[in-house]
Amino acid sequence: MSIDRRASSACTVALALCTAAFVSSAGAQGAPLDLATLTASEAAQRLCAGSLTSEQLVTAYLAQAKAKPQLNAFITLDEAGALKAARAADAARRRGGPCKLLGGLPVAIKDNIQVQGLPASAGTPALKGFVASADAPVVSKLRAAGAVVLGKTHMHELAFGVSGYNPAFQTGPDVGVRNAYDATRIAGGSSSGNGAALGARMVPAALGTDTGGSVRIPCAFNGCAALRPTVGRYSQQGIVPISHTRDTAGPMALSVADLALLDRVIAGGTPVVPADLKRVRLGVAKVFYANLDEDTRAATDAALARLRDAGVTLVDVEMAGLAELNSAISFPVALYEIHDDLASYLAKYRAGVDIGQVAAGIVSPDVKGTFEGLVLPRKLPAAQGVVDARPAYDNAMRKARPALQKLYRDTFRKHRLDALVFPTVPRVALAATPESSSVENFGLLIQNTDPGSNAGIPGLQLPAGLGAASGLPVGLELDGPAGSDRRLLAVGLAVEGVLGRLPAPK
Repeated sequence: MSIDRRASSACTVALALCTAAFVSSAGAQGAPLDLATLTASEAAQRLCAGSLTSEQLVTAYLAQAKAKPQLNAFITLDEAGALKAARAADAARRRGGPCKLLGGLPVAIKDNIQVQGLPASAGTPALKGFVASADAPVVSKLRAAGAVVLGKTHMHELAFGVSGYNPAFQTGPDVGVRNAYDATRIAGGSSSGNGAALGARMVPAALGTDTGGSVRIPCAFNGCAALRPTVGRYSQQGIVPISHTRDTAGPMALSVADLALLDRVIAGGTPVVPADLKRVRLGVAKVFYANLDEDTRAATDAALARLRDAGVTLVDVEMAGLAELNSAISFPVALYEIHDDLASYLAKYRAGVDIGQVAAGIVSPDVKGTFEGLVLPRKLPAAQGVVDARPAYDNAMRKARPALQKLYRDTFRKHRLDALVFPTVPRVALAATPESSSVENFGLLIQNTDPGSNAGIPGLQLPAGLGAASGLPVGLELDGPAGSDRRLLAVGLAVEGVLGRLPAPK
């Protein structure tokens, strides 16, 4: 079922009362149901203990989602399917036996990830009628662990941007996915709807995708936590691609413990325990501290001071040449690989359209210009117009990317680092205007998330605090060595214990 964009204020009031009723009914069984503070991990524990039913939880989150259509967070809410799955989860729990890790927990899925029986539009009109015939493997893992899919979330069109300012699929009066803390600001992208839905407490956990920052930036802007795993840790089948070199699915939630739980479900392994902060070494490279606004600088400085006081060793490091290497990889790889990767996806899954038809239907000016001027003709921007993309792509893959990966390996090894630490995004969320999707803003917002993406290493975003002047969330990122995902989560658990979680929006 698609959200009704004509939801009235009277309906909103009714939904609020409905939510209150479910809070009351949940409280009759156990602890009160407070969506503002409830995490996915806590919800899963309560579902297993029987102090909360999946039907109660799903109903409360559905009401919360339908009460805030102005955020444009969801493209599709599967109300009937989610309630059916919730009732089945409750029936299974009543029959006894061991609890599933996510038994009855509602989750949201970004609309470029296939969920059986639901549209997988990737936020673009040409794919609005494409209904997935099977779950993507990452979704299958979540469902096998008992997760209930609440719906499909909005996103920057084709995941090709970081603002979420997408004119398609509006449920509210304004363009684009909006920030949970201030609806006049962007939610970030490209997993925009996940960030807004988590921040606004429409869902306790979500699955997005990340090519250059797309799970981390929305959580930085909306006060949630996100993991970009090491490339290859999760299957990329059944997901609309940009770049097979750079793409990965990634969990998003309200706490690092939630991310560890979701990662365990998708990748396997035992529970992660917090690291001993007195044995944690974090690198501080000045290249990641450029272009910061005052709120971001102050919140980051305060967070680092608290970590130092908690026993973390902060090490100043140099990463000479990082920006230059990254620029030689970023656009050359993404703009070259998307042509063949997207064309192959559309053919493999019988989407009913080809890449030319997809491009013709694009409604976001930034994405349309990129596809028509660069992607389809296989070109890259240059000082004198455009040039063929293949030589730059070959240079990126043969020289620049291996050199960037070596720079990260050498930095981690030389300084014995668990991770690098830096502000996830240099600025708090920008105003929600067409200019938020400008080339300049794109480059600014991915400044810190893009290099690790191109190196294929894991990155963890968690909230650092609220900006003193703006009142908007500021994010802190930890980037670890390739394959160190579980250690990175362990460090993140400990860091979160020092910094705490952000309050829900007022």
